Amino acid sequence: MSDAPRLSVGIWGGIGRATLARPELQNPIDVQTAVELRHALEEFEADPDVRAVLIAGQGDHFSGATVDLEEDNDAEDAWTLGRVFLAIRQLSKPVVAAVQGRVFAGGAGLATACDVVLAREDATFGYPEVRQGTVPAMVMTMLRRSVGEKHAFDLVASGRLVTATEAERIGLVSRVLSTAAFTSEVERIVLGLASHSIAGMATTKKLFYALDGLSFRNAIDEGVRTDAEAHARQQSRGAAGS
Repeated sequence: MSDAPRLSVGIWGGIGRATLARPELQNPIDVQTAVELRHALEEFEADPDVRAVLIAGQGDHFSGATVDLEEDNDAEDAWTLGRVFLAIRQLSKPVVAAVQGRVFAGGAGLATACDVVLAREDATFGYPEVRQGTVPAMVMTMLRRSVGEKHAFDLVASGRLVTATEAERIGLVSRVLSTAAFTSEVERIVLGLASHSIAGMATTKKLFYALDGLSFRNAIDEGVRTDAEAHARQQSRGAAGS
């Protein structure tokens, strides 16, 4: 495995930016890439100047290749990528994937794990593992939540590809953006997320995903509690500033 960095990482404009940086190979998600991503996410979470995170890919494709085959410890490899998915979910800041071209296998999993997916109109999504005799095992957890059982099973059982338009229709993509305006629109949307209250955003994200494991009644109770805490925090800040 090469020790050359898989990511380009930087922080500017209040945005932590992690860009897959092997466009000549269509930005595969291998073990080293996953490790670098997790470290970048940890850095972004710890930095008070970072208010949102953007994950992108250099070149014509976000990530159009399967995981590198040079790794031989399958369980540990899977956990390495699994920790990235968990880190995205646990981050207090919104994580946006900006995707174009091929978004396959590990790359599709990475996009699915993000809070918001912005797709260029030429993006094509696929979970082709079944065609190779393997399983998109960890991705199913997020995919079912994003698109529902019927769409999710169709995608993982057929391995078929879907366009950005269909991906948006079934809930896999948040917004489809034109090719001409893609870069500027991604920047506008991510900067918009970064402009919101840090505490408000963190509370929103925490509650949003906490609802997954709660009954309807408990979810309402949790919403009431969170709402009261948020208003109390806002009033406290107002009183401190008066």
